[in-house]
Amino acid sequence: MPTHDQPGEPPDDDDAGEPPKPPAGRPADRPADADRPTDQLAELHARLAAVEAHEARLAAQLRERPAQRHRVRSAFAVLLVLVACVLTPLSVVAVWTKSQITDTDRYVATMAPLARDPAVRAAVTNRVTDEIMKQIPVESLLDSVAPDDRPRLNTLIGPISQALTSGLTGFVHGQVERVVDSDTFATIWTEVNRNAHAAIDKMLTGSGGGALEIKNDTVVLDLAPLIDRVKTRLVDNGLSIASKIPEIHTEYTLVQSDAVPKVRTGFRLLQLVGFWLPVLTVACAVAGVLLAVRRRRAAVTVALGMAGGALLLGIGLSAFRAIYLDKLPAGVDQAAAQAVYDTLIRYLRSAVRVVIALGLLVALGAWISGSGRRAGAVRGTWRAGLGAVRNSAEGAGLRLGAVGRFVHRWKGWLAWAAVVGAVLAFVLWSYPTVLVTLCMALVLLAVLAVLELLDEPGGPGAAAGHGSGSPA
Repeated sequence: MPTHDQPGEPPDDDDAGEPPKPPAGRPADRPADADRPTDQLAELHARLAAVEAHEARLAAQLRERPAQRHRVRSAFAVLLVLVACVLTPLSVVAVWTKSQITDTDRYVATMAPLARDPAVRAAVTNRVTDEIMKQIPVESLLDSVAPDDRPRLNTLIGPISQALTSGLTGFVHGQVERVVDSDTFATIWTEVNRNAHAAIDKMLTGSGGGALEIKNDTVVLDLAPLIDRVKTRLVDNGLSIASKIPEIHTEYTLVQSDAVPKVRTGFRLLQLVGFWLPVLTVACAVAGVLLAVRRRRAAVTVALGMAGGALLLGIGLSAFRAIYLDKLPAGVDQAAAQAVYDTLIRYLRSAVRVVIALGLLVALGAWISGSGRRAGAVRGTWRAGLGAVRNSAEGAGLRLGAVGRFVHRWKGWLAWAAVVGAVLAFVLWSYPTVLVTLCMALVLLAVLAVLELLDEPGGPGAAAGHGSGSPA
């Protein structure tokens, strides 16, 4: 057996020998089974990388799906808001048209101011005088003269016949003017328009048949009752020949425009959708706000958009007024035509102002209830001011007790109940005006102020009171 080398001596080359050679294809410093763990480790790393990539793709898809849903919701919300803004002026006109057609008292109230307008009175006086004078020529006054005396009388009054005609015309004009300037004319005017209202539907369809008719491009009102009253007055004042005047259906022109046939068709359509079009408009506005990602901002936008739509309608009414007056025939009394136009659309203009005021109030309320810094500052000032009043009252001996705790717990719900009540009051009001709208807003503000004053901070149910989403 070979002996071990002594310590410190290098091994002998012959004794140490050469290391064995590894098999072909394997490195000299790796064991025979070293490839299998390495391949498995690489496979594990590959699988882990694939899993991580799959998870990354899933996470990206999960992030993209809400964003995609938000984009779809926002697109539909924008579309609904635009539809609501476009339908707003049409809805205002539809409501006005339906009120004029279905409500006789409303129509009579619309036309009543014309009986007191000086320009309309003058135009009616001239129109009635002309029609009466056509029925009583000067020659008719000689019927009571003996036949043998007529030639000599004709010779005597021939040179002054024009003066006689002018004098008779002046007399008739004075009698007509007295009737028109009296309270009798207002009564007759109301009766004529009340009777005419029954024919409005026929008027809009173009079939006519009543005191109010459309003839080609002209809307006319029949003044036969007024002429009958004037005829009676002429007879009572000594002009007996007036008793022979037949029944005259004098037409007083209310509106004259080549756009009347087109407007008539449009009004007929608006009459048919007079109720549902406003409902559809409000539904589109509410749906647009509910679909929007930022609902308060959408509420402000739709409120301002609808107010803007009503404002455009008001501008259009003023522009059409100027165009209408410019296109009237030369013989038409401009002052009377202007008075008629302004009177006919005065309730429509009132509705325009109501929608504008309501839109601004809703936009203001939605903005103040938002999370913006300035809106929060406004709410903070509101609460601080009312809190100071409440503290002063408590310092003077006022104790809220159970009332304060109840209000603190349910303040949010009570505030929303006040808002809903204000909305219902506005909807159920027959014909709200701007003053009525502002008064309702002030009453709602007062109710919210009372709730804030009665609130007892720190009482039980604080979470419920603040978590209910108070509009204040």
